[in-house]
Amino acid sequence: MSEIRPVIGIVAALEQASYGVWNSLCALTPYAYVQAVQRAGGLAVLLPADAELAAEPEQILDRLDGLLLAGGSDLDPAAYGHEPHPETAGVVRVRDELELGLMRAAWDRDVPVLGICRGMQVINVARGGTLIQHLPDAVGHGDHRRTLGSLDGDSEHDVELEAGSLAARAAGEPTHATRSHHHQGVDELGAGLVISGRSVLDTLPEAIEAPERTYVLGVQWHPEADPDSSVVESLVEEARAYRASRTPA
Repeated sequence: MSEIRPVIGIVAALEQASYGVWNSLCALTPYAYVQAVQRAGGLAVLLPADAELAAEPEQILDRLDGLLLAGGSDLDPAAYGHEPHPETAGVVRVRDELELGLMRAAWDRDVPVLGICRGMQVINVARGGTLIQHLPDAVGHGDHRRTLGSLDGDSEHDVELEAGSLAARAAGEPTHATRSHHHQGVDELGAGLVISGRSVLDTLPEAIEAPERTYVLGVQWHPEADPDSSVVESLVEEARAYRASRTPA
């Protein structure tokens, strides 16, 4: 019998989508996230918005070995005590509530967590941090999201990672070429988090992690869009170890 794959939960976006002859509200995620988990040997499970689960995340965390917080629309600024910027868009509060609830409970249980793009921002907000709502206002350029809807080579820029950090180990190199598509970023850092990577464009935080936890990593770029990236694989490997640690001998 083959080894049981570690189960990685991915919170689905809630979006109006067209498929076939239909146009309806859908729970969905870009398939690249699922493929990245599967390539790494994990079992991807999509988690739709669920108010009861947001209030009692232990219901699903008992069944998960790791959590992947994916990219997507902007978080509701009310979650970190700010008024919305005119460029803040696409807020879906039920998704925010589920991801923030899962992140906080996963932190308490030391469940492995990887946050990608928006997911890195969720990690920070869940720990009491805040966000820059529109980067061009703060850094003076739009190079973190050069082409809307594209993660091709034109979206790449380097990130410098702290030597010996979880981010550097996950990426496999101290200077990492990343695929980027975001207009928000980390401002005030949340409790228990450290910055472990910065953009060479402007020193914007591009990786955060939690030294007091086994594996909590946020990256502002999109490793799921890069088949050569080892970042998602690092989550799956840690989830495998987490699964083994709680499985009776």
